[in-house]
Amino acid sequence: MQRSSVRPSPVFLAILALTIGGGVLVAFSNAEPYGQPDVTVSAGTFLLVLAGWGVSLCLHEFGHAYVAYRGGDREVYFKGYLTLDPRKYTDPVFSIVLPLLILAIGGIPLPGGAVFINHHSLRNKRVESAVSLAGPFFNLLLGILLMIAVAVFQPTFWLAAALSYLAMLQIIAFVLNILPIPGLDGWGALEPWLSPQAQRFGAKARPWAPLILFAVLIGLPTVGRAFFDVAYSLYGAIGGDAINEQYAAFGYLFNLPAFGSDAFRFWS
Repeated sequence: MQRSSVRPSPVFLAILALTIGGGVLVAFSNAEPYGQPDVTVSAGTFLLVLAGWGVSLCLHEFGHAYVAYRGGDREVYFKGYLTLDPRKYTDPVFSIVLPLLILAIGGIPLPGGAVFINHHSLRNKRVESAVSLAGPFFNLLLGILLMIAVAVFQPTFWLAAALSYLAMLQIIAFVLNILPIPGLDGWGALEPWLSPQAQRFGAKARPWAPLILFAVLIGLPTVGRAFFDVAYSLYGAIGGDAINEQYAAFGYLFNLPAFGSDAFRFWS
């Protein structure tokens, strides 16, 4: 593999720089903890979370491509998928722009568009499943790393809230993506092991099944609450509640992701 194939693209580095810039704004804000976020906190949190979500979309697709490359698909190298350049994805609008817009207006953190994988070149079914799972597990890993950063470095309250909210989004994306529904990575992990009839059904359902899922999550409050309860439980199980306790005040537990969400959605 040539070094240039895994060197982050300037576009990805620019998105990463925006993320860091948002974090710097939040860190140097004079806003009081546990109160109302000021303009600097709101602007910095919005930039950190939105650009940080863009970084995670790139890493998600890179995870698919890198595991595919290691599993025998050399085409991902020539397509530029290993450079983390969002312009190389199948459709930058649906892969990056649309998920960012939906997140910005307060919607569900959607997965990005897919990279094209040559499944015939992969070594075996286990590799095919690993390729599908690599994307969501990158989200999970990023969420855990963000939580570790907050726990270890104990930044200012509002920066901890912003990072915790971004971590929570990664956990939600992980739970969403591993659902065994056509069009999502959970189905992709199962598909190699299914019968030809089931695979044909999945191919036909792939374009519309995720849309039905999102409509159900939004339109049926009970189902939506159950989904988010699972994500919140996972967030707590891997240390989120302990991080919240570090920033507890007045004798009770604060929900850091909720504060980060409020600062992110400053218009509401």
